[in-house]
Amino acid sequence: VERPPIYLPAPSNQYNVPPPADGSLTIKQSRLNSMLHRMYKLGKKLKKVDNIAHRVREQIRLGPKVTELLTRKLIMGAKILQVGGVEKIFKQSFSVRGGEKLLKVSQCYLSTTAGPIAGLLFISTIEMHYIYLLYNIFGDISIFVVLIPLTKIEKVNQSENVNNPQKYIEIDTADNFDFWFMRFLKYEKY
Repeated sequence: VERPPIYLPAPSNQYNVPPPADGSLTIKQSRLNSMLHRMYKLGKKLKKVDNIAHRVREQIRLGPKVTELLTRKLIMGAKILQVGGVEKIFKQSFSVRGGEKLLKVSQCYLSTTAGPIAGLLFISTIEMHYIYLLYNIFGDISIFVVLIPLTKIEKVNQSENVNNPQKYIEIDTADNFDFWFMRFLKYEKY
């Protein structure tokens, strides 16, 4: 026995219900749109929180001990607040020449043979300055500074590790020094 084919209604017609005359569907639609808009805004906020959490996780991974890293960060933050901001740290920590202006400041790490060292990178119109804190076995704090005149910079390479989403900046100087800055808390093209 051969049966005739059964055709299903087109998907667009399947749920085509005429709107009620009292306009309640319009109210439901506006509520749905409002809820979808709030969910979209919440998704954007969660993405921001996730990005911040990722950056914090990357910063903490580098430290030998979480407590030591947090202590360094708190001391650096306290010093910034005590002095009155990064602009004042720049002026107090370095002999700023007339006409020299601070362009950018970024928290990052300087790669050394002993391991990465957290600090602040200052880029001015004349020089690059990197300041970091070191502790001795007695708990004393020493402030160290790396200074690179812009006129001595021969080459700057920006690279991205394919396996890890982190940025590196390599600076080669005229006197054959090689500096690697990495894991910027807030990376911007310099």
